[in-house]
Amino acid sequence: MSNIDIKKISLKEINQLQEISKQTFRETFSESNSEEDMKNYLEKAFSNEKITTELINENSEFYFAILENKVIGYLKINFGEAQTELKDSNALEIERIYVTKEFHGKNVGQLLYEKAIERARQQNSKYIWLGVWEENKKAIRFYTKNGFIEFDKHIFKLGNDVQTDIMMKLQLNN
Repeated sequence: MSNIDIKKISLKEINQLQEISKQTFRETFSESNSEEDMKNYLEKAFSNEKITTELINENSEFYFAILENKVIGYLKINFGEAQTELKDSNALEIERIYVTKEFHGKNVGQLLYEKAIERARQQNSKYIWLGVWEENKKAIRFYTKNGFIEFDKHIFKLGNDVQTDIMMKLQLNN
């Protein structure tokens, strides 16, 4: 799968971003959440207004993973004030790494993760952090394999369902 391109997303690609965002979120979490909660979350989290705001924020970046002109995954990273919680100027947040189900286990997530590492080093970040749902064992294994350690927990609401995210961190040696 060495012919996968990682490409920065621009505002003109908002429709593709919304499509892959909704698809991958649904594939990842629909079995564990009610249809109503999923529908409401997808409409709110990936609305035109919200995605546009995120895409034009100079402290947020999105990247597509593309194979043969088809978007198969994406990455969202945040610096400084765009971070969802810590807002540490010495940190980069990986807010999202999502890959379509058919490409799970094919190194796509790793390529997106490596792009996040590259950007963190370019920004002279001291560490990378993220939140991952405690029930998403596959993602927790992925981040643990890549050297992340748990440092806290926070609450994530999906509709009426209160869920716990494990917050994980990776120290960088620039």
